[in-house]
Amino acid sequence: MRMIAPILVLLSTIAAAQAAVQSKTVEYQDDDTKLTGHLFWDDAIDGERPGVLVIHEWWGLNEYAKKRAAMLAELGYVAFAADMYGDGRVTDQAEQASTWMQEVTADVEGWRERALLGLTQLTASGLVSGDNVAAIGYCFGGGTVLQMSYGNAPLKGVVSFHGSMPAAPEEARGQIGPRILVLHGQSDSFVAREVVDNFRAKLEEAGADWEMNTYGGVRHGFTNPNASRFGIENLVYDRRADERSWSRMQGFFGEIFD
Repeated sequence: MRMIAPILVLLSTIAAAQAAVQSKTVEYQDDDTKLTGHLFWDDAIDGERPGVLVIHEWWGLNEYAKKRAAMLAELGYVAFAADMYGDGRVTDQAEQASTWMQEVTADVEGWRERALLGLTQLTASGLVSGDNVAAIGYCFGGGTVLQMSYGNAPLKGVVSFHGSMPAAPEEARGQIGPRILVLHGQSDSFVAREVVDNFRAKLEEAGADWEMNTYGGVRHGFTNPNASRFGIENLVYDRRADERSWSRMQGFFGEIFD
C-alpha cells in the first residue's frame, strides 16, 4: 500500500508531460489557389472551447504567425493560422510582400472571402464551441480582420495588432456585429494621423462597438521580436507594448466569449 501514492504521482506526472499543444497542417482551396493553414490545440483540454483565427503579416504565413497561434493554444483556445497568399508564398522582402498583399486587397469581397475560408477550417475542426470564435491579425492581418468585421463575419470579436486601418464603408453602417479591438503604435509612420482619425470617425458613424489602445513612442511591428531584422526603420519590436497588447487581447476574449 505504501507504493500506491508514489505510483499515482508518477502516472500523473507522465500524463502531464505527454499533454501538450498539438498542431496539424490543413490544406484547402480558394478556386485554383492552394492554401495551407495550421491548426493548434492543447490536447490536455477535454471538449470544445473558443476558437481564434490568426491572420499573418504581409510577409505571408511564416513562423511568427504560427507561433502566435501556438501561444493561443497554450491559453486554452483552438487556433487556426490561415494562409492568405497560398502556394507556399512567404518572403522577407518588402517589395514582394507589398505585391502579394495588393493582389489580395484589390478585391475587397475576395479579400474577405479568403479570410472566411480560414474561419471555416477553424470551425470545422470539431474542437470549437458553437459560435465562440474571434479573429486576430498582425499588420496586413490586422486590416484583414477589420474587413471581416465590416462584412459582419460570424465572429464575437476581432483584434488588430499594428494593423492597417481600412475605414468602415458606408454599407457597414449599423451592420458590424463583431466587437473591435485595435492595438496601435503612436509612432507608426505606416499609418498617417489623418488615416487614424478617419478610421475612428467611420467606426463611430457605423455604430460599431470598438476600442483602440495606442502605445506612445511605439512603431510598427511592435509585437514581433524579429521586426528589426527586415531592415525597415519603422519596424521596431517593443517588449512592453507587446506584453500589454497581448494582455489586453486576453481581457477582451474574457469579455466576448461565453
